[in-house]
Amino acid sequence: MTDVPPLAVDIDGTLTDGQGAIDHRTLPVLREWPAPVVVATGKSLPYPIGLCHFVGIEGRVIAENGGVVALAETDTLRFEGDREAAAAVADAYVEAGYSLGWREIDFVNRWRETEIAVARDQPLAPLESIAAEHGLEVVDTGYAYHVKSPDVSKGRGLEVVAGELGVDPEAFLAVGDSENDVSTFDVAGEAVAVANADDAALAAADRVTDSNYADGFLEAIGADSR
Repeated sequence: MTDVPPLAVDIDGTLTDGQGAIDHRTLPVLREWPAPVVVATGKSLPYPIGLCHFVGIEGRVIAENGGVVALAETDTLRFEGDREAAAAVADAYVEAGYSLGWREIDFVNRWRETEIAVARDQPLAPLESIAAEHGLEVVDTGYAYHVKSPDVSKGRGLEVVAGELGVDPEAFLAVGDSENDVSTFDVAGEAVAVANADDAALAAADRVTDSNYADGFLEAIGADSR
């Protein structure tokens, strides 16, 4: 039996450097963590599944801010949220003269199953207004505006994962940096925000690291950052 807790970790802003690239020092830490590791992100499913594959860890994933939950060892693949409503919001936003802000080949949304993401350089107020008309909300992760169902969250996803693993959600250590990590922080027994986190995550965390980005993650889990 180990005293090391299961780990729920965000990707962007937490495992990355200040330029958005995965910090290579985090990879062996994830691979060698002696308890279950859950990757919880706002990205669509292929990104965290690919990360788990190339790190060499079991595919335990919360994607799309809780809209998708996947666990390889239990053959679990669950979808929550209203993708049709999110697509309707995107269509109405474009019809109103705005843009989702991505390239013509939109890899950000191409594989999304439960939500739509809009670039942060696009107007937020009309997006929020249109989303509300469709019963949805907009979450700013610091990397995109995510149009999603209000009852979907990473925290709910972590509860599903914990149930599948037979682990109490409060056993988890959660590390993140954004508003979309607050629900994870509320569910986990210990919540750590890296120093670059937004105000919502900082306020919800049990503790805040001195270091930013991946350095903050390594500090949070007590790893040597050299």
